[in-house]
Amino acid sequence: MKFDGTTLALVIGVLAVLIDFAVRVLSVIFVPRNRRPQTATAWLLAIFFLPYFGIILFWLIGSRHLPKKRRAKQREINQYILETTEGMDLVRRDHAWPTWLEPIVALNRNLGAMPLVGGNRATLHDDYDESLTSMTAALRQAERYIHVEFYILSLDRTTRPFFDELEAAVKRGVTVRVLLDHIANLRSKGYHRTLRRLTAIGADWHLMLPVQPLRGKFQRPDLRNHRKILIIDGIVGFTGSQNVIDKTYNKRGNLRRGLRWKDLMVRFEGPIVAGINALFVTDWYSETNELLLREAERAAVITDSDLLDAQVVPSGPGFDGENNLRLFNSLIYAAQQRLIITTPYFVPDESMFYAITTAAQSGIDVQVFVSEIGDQAVVYHAQRSYYEGLLRAGVRIWLYRSPTILHAKHITIDDQVAVIGSSNMDMRSFSLDLEISVMVRGSKFVQSLRRVEDSYRKRSRELTLDEWMRRPLRSKVLDNVARLTAAVQ
Repeated sequence: MKFDGTTLALVIGVLAVLIDFAVRVLSVIFVPRNRRPQTATAWLLAIFFLPYFGIILFWLIGSRHLPKKRRAKQREINQYILETTEGMDLVRRDHAWPTWLEPIVALNRNLGAMPLVGGNRATLHDDYDESLTSMTAALRQAERYIHVEFYILSLDRTTRPFFDELEAAVKRGVTVRVLLDHIANLRSKGYHRTLRRLTAIGADWHLMLPVQPLRGKFQRPDLRNHRKILIIDGIVGFTGSQNVIDKTYNKRGNLRRGLRWKDLMVRFEGPIVAGINALFVTDWYSETNELLLREAERAAVITDSDLLDAQVVPSGPGFDGENNLRLFNSLIYAAQQRLIITTPYFVPDESMFYAITTAAQSGIDVQVFVSEIGDQAVVYHAQRSYYEGLLRAGVRIWLYRSPTILHAKHITIDDQVAVIGSSNMDMRSFSLDLEISVMVRGSKFVQSLRRVEDSYRKRSRELTLDEWMRRPLRSKVLDNVARLTAAVQ
């Protein structure tokens, strides 16, 4: 049977229409499965407006789960944590224990396996250079091992002393293990120089979540390990928001705009260090198939007064639930007097937005610290789309003045509890990135964070609803479009 050109074109056209129709119908069936309504809607819009491009994009990044083998390793290490944790007997359930905290501790334990442990000490470092200096100094005290895990670990003029101390540690017989995120570092200046330096040092280093299909290593390319962890001998641990890189991130655009990052790290001592190190052990096992369980040992007992209770809350696509989002929402609803959120990227899902605005409408003092300017255009405009709803609910928004990017990530609840770590308040950190959060109970620790918040307030300006409603129409359009794209995950 022969077709002339017109008939052939008609057949091709009919097939194209049928395929297009089938793609849309199947998308409605399969895309919403196990997804938030807003995420499913964003994906469906992308597929309906750009069907072929949308399908390809969905195929590449539509699944937020890590490979099955890696999730199995996570469950295996969780069981180890449940069986070997120490320090639970040091938790002080005295009169200062908030009545609402017990179920949140149980929630965290059920989701992430980590218990609340007592007998800890914590020191805040809110100056970027001083924090790096403190971590570098801690390396000099290592006698057995150093565990380094950072989203970005880059050799430059600012971080060279850190690398020099790693080398000195190796020379005196200390085992140095290093994990660094593949894609984040690949995009950073000096990537290959950094890897050559780690090799020359003698460190045992590995890339986290490598996207190397020719080597049989591939998962969704935008699933990243965003944790920041430094462990010395299981005695001292650092975590927080800061990467090991110059505060400009060595990017030409940042240098041209004069951008500088402001972060917050915490130095921990006590049983909580074992919990932080357990995350390194988990990630090391996931990337190398090597278990480091024999190195686990009880941290030195601290006898100071006013010691802290703390709980590590791991989260990411290796877990079935969004551990950090559940923690944050639980704490927001538990707040009785004051809730202060500090985050560089604020793109909440619907549940968190309702929790925050409900708290404000209930008469609780709710404040949010974000940067006046942004370093990522889409995220910056997406977060701005939430400002009107927050302001109308009574939330006070503080804009940290440019050219500094306020990159710290923490929450304080009343005068009792705080959470600090690597997690942003956005859907990427809830679903796509591996994160670490540490919940701390202790009034003195919260008071220290309050002083840090006071310093932010002095360097910020408060955004008012009147000012916000006068912004140009083009900004409103950009904000709303960016909000839609932020839900595609």
